[in-house]
Amino acid sequence: MRWIYSAVFYLVLPLVLARLALRGIKTPDYLKRIRERLGFYKNQHDHADIWFHAVSVGEAEAIFPLVRRIQSHYPAKKILVTTTTLTGSSRVRAVLGDSVEHVYLPYDLPDAVGRFLAGFRPGLAVVVETEIWPNLFAQCARLHIPLFIVNARLSQKSTRGYLKIPGLMGATLAHVSLIAAQTQADAERFVQIGVKRSRVKAVGNLKFDSVFEPELVEQGKRLKTGLFAKRFVWIIASTHNKEESVFLELYRDLKTAIPNLLLLLAPRHPERFNDVEKLCLQARLAVLKRSSDHPCSEKTDVFLLDSMGELKLFYAAADLAFVGGSLVPAGGHNVLEPAALGVPILFGPYMDNFREIERNILAHQAAIQCPDKAAISEAVRSLNADANKSRELSVRGRQFVEQNRGALARVVRLLSEALAAETVGLIKITHPSHQD
Repeated sequence: MRWIYSAVFYLVLPLVLARLALRGIKTPDYLKRIRERLGFYKNQHDHADIWFHAVSVGEAEAIFPLVRRIQSHYPAKKILVTTTTLTGSSRVRAVLGDSVEHVYLPYDLPDAVGRFLAGFRPGLAVVVETEIWPNLFAQCARLHIPLFIVNARLSQKSTRGYLKIPGLMGATLAHVSLIAAQTQADAERFVQIGVKRSRVKAVGNLKFDSVFEPELVEQGKRLKTGLFAKRFVWIIASTHNKEESVFLELYRDLKTAIPNLLLLLAPRHPERFNDVEKLCLQARLAVLKRSSDHPCSEKTDVFLLDSMGELKLFYAAADLAFVGGSLVPAGGHNVLEPAALGVPILFGPYMDNFREIERNILAHQAAIQCPDKAAISEAVRSLNADANKSRELSVRGRQFVEQNRGALARVVRLLSEALAAETVGLIKITHPSHQD
C-alpha cells in the first residue's frame, strides 16, 4: 500500500507547495528554506549519532530536557534535531543553539527522505509524539536505523482512522523498535492498530518534566513590575482564529468589575500577529505590542505578545491564564507550563489532544474548565475577587505537575540501553513479511 500513499503524496505536492507559498506572503521565512522540505540541504553534514524529530513547538519543548540530559550523558555524541514548522525551528535554535545541528525534516516522499537519510546517516532515530510516516519509517528499517517513538500519544479519533488502513499502518509500525507511550490508554491504542505489545511501554508524559530555571520566575516578576505596573494580567495563550474576538468582548465586560485588568494576547502563529492587532483596533481598544519595547500605561487595554519564545516568561508575569486552542475545536494546548509556574489556569471545552491531562488536572482541582463565555467571565471575576481561591488553584497546579514527573528518567534509560545495544550491534529491526 505504500506505493499508493506515495503516488497520492506526489499528486498533491503542488498544492502543498502552493499553500506554503501563500503563507510565505505574510511570513517570508516560510520560503527561505523550502529546499529542505524536499530533502536538499546546502552543506555537507556530519554523521548524526542521535536524531530527534519534533514537528512543532509543543513537541520541541517536550524534548528539550531529554536532549540536554542525553548531551550530559553522551557529550561526544553528535545530535540532529528536525522540525517541520517555522515556530518549532525558531524554538530549537533559540534553546539549543549550536549545541545541535538543526534542519527541516523533508516531506514523506521516497526521494526526499532518501536524500535526508543519506546526508545525515543517523545512528538512532527518535520521533516525538504521533509522527507516523510510512516512507521515512521504511527507509530507516532498510538502512538498519533503530527507530523510537517517545512521548507517544494516540487519540481515539486517530485510532479509528488508522484502523481503516491496517495494511499501511501494520507495515509502517513494524519498523519501530520501541514506542514509549504517555499513558497506558495510549499504549493500548497502539497495540490496537497493530504494534506488538512487547514493543510498547507506558512511561509517562515528558511535558511534566520541563524544568524552569529560578531566574525565569524572577524575570517574570521583574517584568510584571516594570512592564505591567499594578495591572491584573490575564494572559490568553496560544490563541487561534475566532478566539481573540471572544476575549476582546469579555475584556469590555470585565473591565467594569476589574478596573486594573490587562488582557495579554499571545497568538499561536506568528503570521496572525497583524490580524490580531487589527481586531483590537477594530474593537477600539488601546493595544501595545511587545515589539514596541514600551511599558503599558493605565490606558493600555491589550498587550500583544508579537514575539517568539517568550510565552513561559509571560506566564511567569501573569496573574491568571487561559490556555487557547480550547475555545474552538483546535484540540487545546499545553496547560502544564502555567501549572508548573504556579499560574491559575482556565481552559475551554475542546481539549481533544490532551484528554488524559484534562481529566487528571480537573480531578486534582488544579484548573477550571469553562464551557462558554459566561463561564469564563464568572471564573475570572471569582479568582480576581478571592485571593485565597486563586492561591489554592496555583498550589494545586504545581503539585499536579510535581506528582507526575519521572518520564524523563525512564525515557533516558530506554535510549541509553538502545545506544549501548547499537554500539555492540545488538539492535535488530524486524522487517514486515507482507509487501508494501
